[in-house]
Amino acid sequence: MLEVRSIRLYYDLAYLWPIISPPEEYGSEARVFADIVHDELGPGRHRLLELGVGGGHNLFHLTAGFECTAVDLSPDMLALSQGLNPGVEHHVGDMRSIRLDRVFDAVLVHDAASYLLTEQDLQETFATAAAHLLPSGVLMVAPDWVQETFPDGWVYDWDRKQGDIEVNIQEVMVDPDPADTQVESTYTYTIKKEGETTVEVDTHITGLFPLNTWSGLMGQAGFSVEVRPLPPNEGGYGSWLFIGLLRETI
Repeated sequence: MLEVRSIRLYYDLAYLWPIISPPEEYGSEARVFADIVHDELGPGRHRLLELGVGGGHNLFHLTAGFECTAVDLSPDMLALSQGLNPGVEHHVGDMRSIRLDRVFDAVLVHDAASYLLTEQDLQETFATAAAHLLPSGVLMVAPDWVQETFPDGWVYDWDRKQGDIEVNIQEVMVDPDPADTQVESTYTYTIKKEGETTVEVDTHITGLFPLNTWSGLMGQAGFSVEVRPLPPNEGGYGSWLFIGLLRETI
């Protein structure tokens, strides 16, 4: 199982998510995802499943044009998405193993893909996507980093404010063992609210794989794969997008 409960941002600190990564920052990426689906499948209100929906910030920009369904392992994050996207069907579940017993036109795995730590995790997630797609359906996967462009020794600092809460976030990301497929990010949140300051520390372990591992394992799962550069967000994350079209079986 993914050790998600050690990731405080997705549990007891989930209230910070809309502050430090607000929904409006997801609009440009969401348009890219929508355009890909329409380019591949044509116009229409396609059925879209997001695995690892988090706070629902991508779906916030997609629900008007798609019939959406959402899955996440964290009930706290899923509650945020339900509040932001009240018309969307939500399920608590693991992207590697959940089966909803129905199919969709497209599956999206955004930065939640970064929490897949082993090649087996990737294989199981791609199998989940394939199990939920119609033939020729579209899979889009956008991990935060790939091995070729990983900036070892990364330090990033930013500030956010919402209402009476101010947050400074510092991320320090390192690769303690280059021989494995995992990297470590330590986040320090300095939170100012109602005249009081608190400091919370949160450690995230995420996966790091070469481009050809992502595309190769998607191919093994039955997808024809295209790799495209994706304009990175403000922090430099997410510069690659893997697009898979599920091959029809005879």
